[in-house]
Amino acid sequence: MTPTLTPGELRTLFLFEALDDDQLAMLSEAGQTETRDAGTLVYGEGEPATCFFVLLSGTVAMSRRIHGDDVEVARTEQRGVYGGATQAYMGDRVEQTYLNSLRAITDAEFFVLPAETIGDCVREWFPMAMHLLEGLFLGMRAHQTIVGERERLLALGSLSAGLTHELNNPAAAAVRATAALRGRVAGMRQKLAMIADGRLDGSQLHDLVELQDDAVKRAASAPELSPLETSDAEDEIADWLDERDIVGAWDLAPTLVAGGIDTRWLGQIAGAVGEDNLEPAVRWLAYTIDTELLMGEIDNAVTRISGLVSAAKQYSQLDRAPYQTVDVHELLDATLTMFHAKLPPGVRKVREYDRSLPPISGYAAELNQVWTNLIDNALGAMGESGTLTIRTFRDDDRIVVEIGDTGPGIPPEIRPRIFEPFFTTKPVGEGTGLGLDISYRIVVNKHHGDIRVESVPGDTRFRVCLPVEQ
Repeated sequence: MTPTLTPGELRTLFLFEALDDDQLAMLSEAGQTETRDAGTLVYGEGEPATCFFVLLSGTVAMSRRIHGDDVEVARTEQRGVYGGATQAYMGDRVEQTYLNSLRAITDAEFFVLPAETIGDCVREWFPMAMHLLEGLFLGMRAHQTIVGERERLLALGSLSAGLTHELNNPAAAAVRATAALRGRVAGMRQKLAMIADGRLDGSQLHDLVELQDDAVKRAASAPELSPLETSDAEDEIADWLDERDIVGAWDLAPTLVAGGIDTRWLGQIAGAVGEDNLEPAVRWLAYTIDTELLMGEIDNAVTRISGLVSAAKQYSQLDRAPYQTVDVHELLDATLTMFHAKLPPGVRKVREYDRSLPPISGYAAELNQVWTNLIDNALGAMGESGTLTIRTFRDDDRIVVEIGDTGPGIPPEIRPRIFEPFFTTKPVGEGTGLGLDISYRIVVNKHHGDIRVESVPGDTRFRVCLPVEQ
């Protein structure tokens, strides 16, 4: 049978010195003494909290996992210090896991109580203290949750406003192009009637239709011209049309040049229909080119709208499971699309992606929240000008997403505090101080990864490290 401490021995421990004899007797019966060899782990951070440990002899070290590293926060040989299931009194209202790790530096002996026992003792023996502790704990957690949700909503609202603006531009362009297209189609019908009123024989009409097909192909693959090249080409075509007494030559020339037409090609029209029918034929073909260009504008606008909607769905993950296999590049691109309207004209955006990175398992919407927080902070640091760099690479069994900016940097004296909840350097009312805290908990607690920062004036880099295999 595992030995335990007598009520008298328990009273020598400062944690129990104020208890009465009955209470000490109950603890004596419920607990037991255990030993741990030097170098062994007494309990590990994140494991289920099943026991409450009181040190009787030896030296122990307590550590916390910070940025992926186990950092020692305390080392002591003081008899009576305790650790382990310190939140057992909360029951199932909080996740019962060890909040830190405890390791025996030398051979150590402990008085060990089950978590249920210490939880019952706190609730039954110290009811007033219990209410105070509950109020403080639950109140702080609720406050943090509400403010965190508020920050998410503010970020989403800001990005949604930009998305609305982005959607409005291509939608308005599509509406304008559709209205213009309706007029061009009406004009084509009129010119076709003039061409086909009996003045052209079947062979000429067939040649004209072939030229129309060729004009459509030219419009689809017309080369990009510089402003000077465009002006010279328009002058040449307008002169060619003027020489043949075609009315409105300077109005027709820009459309023909935009469709990739030159004077040599126009000469084929004259050869196909004759000089007498040249003007209606040219106008008919100009309407054809204009129609094709307008349909291209509509296609580009609709494609842009579809891309924005797709990016919004990718960003919000509304139509997907919370936990899934994701490509971090798709998530980053979706977030950058949502940020497009918020990027100042003087900020240059650089993507340096390692496309060989494998997909990973994770909570996509929450990773998007991390990118949002880091990019928003980077833009806020740079102001109206600078370079935003998004880089990805692999580091052994982890993928790394690096978000860098060319802002003034993070002062060394506040760098240790930037991941603390409610810590912010922004003016009152402009920041909650939870952006980096939320990001840290998403990366470290939910994805078992790490988030680090390196900062000097002109070069700040946040690195999010995520394991390839969860």
